[in-house]
Amino acid sequence: MSNIQSLFSLHGKAAFISGASSGIGLHVAELMAAAGAKVVLAARRASLLEAHVERLRADGHDASCVPLDVTDPASIAQAWSQAESQVGGPIDILFNNAGVIYTERFLSQQAEDIDRVFDINFRGAFLLGQQAAKGMAERRNGSIINVVSTSGLRAGGYMTSYGASKAALISLTQSMALELAGKGVRVNALCPGNFRTDMHASFEEKGLEENLIKRIPMRRIGEVEQLDGATLLLASDAGSYMTGSVIVVDGGQVLSWM
Repeated sequence: MSNIQSLFSLHGKAAFISGASSGIGLHVAELMAAAGAKVVLAARRASLLEAHVERLRADGHDASCVPLDVTDPASIAQAWSQAESQVGGPIDILFNNAGVIYTERFLSQQAEDIDRVFDINFRGAFLLGQQAAKGMAERRNGSIINVVSTSGLRAGGYMTSYGASKAALISLTQSMALELAGKGVRVNALCPGNFRTDMHASFEEKGLEENLIKRIPMRRIGEVEQLDGATLLLASDAGSYMTGSVIVVDGGQVLSWM
């Protein structure tokens, strides 16, 4: 293995990926497995996870899965314990990805839906990150990647509660990074723009995709493979001096003409 390959390698590491039943989470589980990590896929839809794990194992990867509800602290603790048992040791990488989207006009958003968005996107990420950081801090080693969104960096129509939850997660990432840096734990945020996933379907259903593309300087929706470089940078030793960073991968979406 060349020095460049080893720099981005995840051999000898174990990774926990939440929201891994589809979309970015599933793709990152496949990516990290290909990079040599033992991967644990976590999500509420356990039956979907089992099928993905079987496929990864058939390809020669070390993969397992655990059920996880990030709104339930007991589920988080149990999932983390099960994951460590399945990989035979501590988890080195958390890809903190579980999330939901809610697209509705500000005046029409309902309290119960706002609560659900914050319970999953912010509180769930907070609690799972806290669970991961405890063991990582004791070992003085680990990488936590919080998955945020360009909606947390700039205003967007129909996205008030979703964008606010992601902005809060960016702030959380920076506070976690500050507190945990002295304990050997790196915390960074991966900030995707619009990518072609199941979650993106809500924009298509509302007829918003054409307008979205017009606002992206590169004039196209991203493909999940285009997150690979940034993800491996944050997960591997290549990013060993990075913490508190927000890595934007969005085709220039957060840019705007004066």
